[in-house]
Amino acid sequence: MSIKLPLTRKSIRTLRQGDKITEKGITAEKLTDGVEGDVRYSINVMVDGSRVHRIIGKGSEGVTLTQAQEAIELLRTRAREDRLDLPKGRKVAMSFKEAADGYIKRLKEEGGKTIERKERTLELYLTPALGPKPLSKITSSDLAVYRTQRRKAGAKDATINREMAVVSHLYSKAVDWGWVTAKPKIVRAKEGDGRIAYLTPEQCARIISAARNDLSPHIHPFCVIALSTSMRMSEVLSIKPEHLDFDKRRIFIPSAKAGQREQPMTKALSDFLKAHLGGLPDDAEWLFPNSASKSGRVMTIRKAHRRVVKAAGLNPDEVLRHTFRHTAITHLVQAGVDLPTVQKVSGHKTLAMVARYAHANGEHIDAAMDNLEQRIALPI
Repeated sequence: MSIKLPLTRKSIRTLRQGDKITEKGITAEKLTDGVEGDVRYSINVMVDGSRVHRIIGKGSEGVTLTQAQEAIELLRTRAREDRLDLPKGRKVAMSFKEAADGYIKRLKEEGGKTIERKERTLELYLTPALGPKPLSKITSSDLAVYRTQRRKAGAKDATINREMAVVSHLYSKAVDWGWVTAKPKIVRAKEGDGRIAYLTPEQCARIISAARNDLSPHIHPFCVIALSTSMRMSEVLSIKPEHLDFDKRRIFIPSAKAGQREQPMTKALSDFLKAHLGGLPDDAEWLFPNSASKSGRVMTIRKAHRRVVKAAGLNPDEVLRHTFRHTAITHLVQAGVDLPTVQKVSGHKTLAMVARYAHANGEHIDAAMDNLEQRIALPI
């Protein structure tokens, strides 16, 4: 049965089996068989005087409303090319900026990891440098020039590698979506021996003291949570009150880098967060609310972090926000916690990533060797 509603993702979800909505040549129909709740998308439009009717696919196959809309636009684009007598296979050039905007839009619709970080990386660095260039014309040489410019600006190889990872993922998706046929060779710099910088307990105490006295109301709870849990900045700032389980002492992270997980809390952190929640409005949606932000929450805490690090007598160019994560994980390892347990706390995907935190020059290594000497007293 045809339903008279605007064709939106929300209205599609309300359809009952057998119902359908048609708007602007696109039909979304809730199927009566197959996967429960499945939706089939089809188009029926006039293109240059000819009627085109096609089934685009099902929601269970990954097809979305956006893809149906893009299918119509693609048909019209090809019709324009034919009218202009362009060579077969030639497409209207898509710029890197257009691709970046479409990439983020599709990721938000289809679901993806670290979308906010990818969006910031594109907006702040990649799009300003590569924006006008046609996506299909960007070469490995263009990317080499970009890397050189970023190094001159003071970016470290590890940072540039993360940016190249965004470029690589964008191109992989662009190939999947039919925007380009191939991706350029993307070179990543060697990042050294992989040792992790971290703060001493005394430095952590100075950070907390400076944060408590800072003008930002968000930096103190941010520092406490980050140093107490090893959570990433995006994970900390995305906490909602409903994510906190004080009985189990867990923080639910719905979109962590390696998939959703539950983050353990110390008793001290649990008590701190209970008190912190008491100072927020009863209807607060976020632990770090910001009414001036489109999302309603704090998106970054970079400026306050730099102030606090400097006030603690440390170098803000060396003590980054991610340093707090490194610090918590390193001290877990140095406390003798086994690596699989550390992995559960940190949320790392592999043990190899956790093993990087077992610094060979740590005091725990010396203590281990002393234990070995006492266990096996060799008559040398």
